[in-house]
Amino acid sequence: MQADIKAVTMMGGFAATAITALTIQNTLGVHGVHPVPLEVIAAQADAVLDDIGTDAVKTGMLGSVEVVRCVAEILDRAGAPTVVDPVMIAKGGSPLLAEDAVAAVRELMVPRAALLTPNAPEAEALTGIAVADLDGQRRAGEALLRLGAGAVLMKGGHVPGETVVDLLMTPRGETLLEGPRIETRHTHGTGCTLASACAAGIAKGLPLEQAVAEAWAYVAEAIRQAPGLGGGHGPLDHGWPLR
Repeated sequence: MQADIKAVTMMGGFAATAITALTIQNTLGVHGVHPVPLEVIAAQADAVLDDIGTDAVKTGMLGSVEVVRCVAEILDRAGAPTVVDPVMIAKGGSPLLAEDAVAAVRELMVPRAALLTPNAPEAEALTGIAVADLDGQRRAGEALLRLGAGAVLMKGGHVPGETVVDLLMTPRGETLLEGPRIETRHTHGTGCTLASACAAGIAKGLPLEQAVAEAWAYVAEAIRQAPGLGGGHGPLDHGWPLR
């Protein structure tokens, strides 16, 4: 959530949040997860929507079938383009989505996504298609488009190779975003940061391809300039444009 707020702010948007779960975590891992009651999740979202409104929504950790259903209803009330980050596993390996909730994400969140941003393991869980190379990314992305996503950003960080390729797929075609793999342990929150940066661009009215490209470049530099904090998977430097 902190990464979300920082990314949206740095990309020129105004961030507002509805917390679905409190996590106890640091760079070494997730040490506890405390779900927020459904009525409190809905109340947080409605308080923002009823007063300020929104130009885009980004979803992250949902946790359970019940939360997925609650958030799907919120999205319908919001009526804004949504970036769905189908968060399933934390950077250190801790599960953040119940196994029985994967189907709910597939059925309720994917069709509501203006942009879906799965990594390789998440895409495999949602489609049953192995994602070990660019061809796998493309086939899984096509399957997710068929499931109703408006566009899919197939992230390639988990795909082996010296070059990381993220593949943006839409009904109009595809765009490759690629660069040399950055050898670092400081990648905590990259998925959240990328999805939130994309949402900020969409909220500003940028064409999807431009919003994703600007977000991708922002995150790449945030990884390169990571401050080196912690003894495990450290955070990015979200504020690098200020320096």
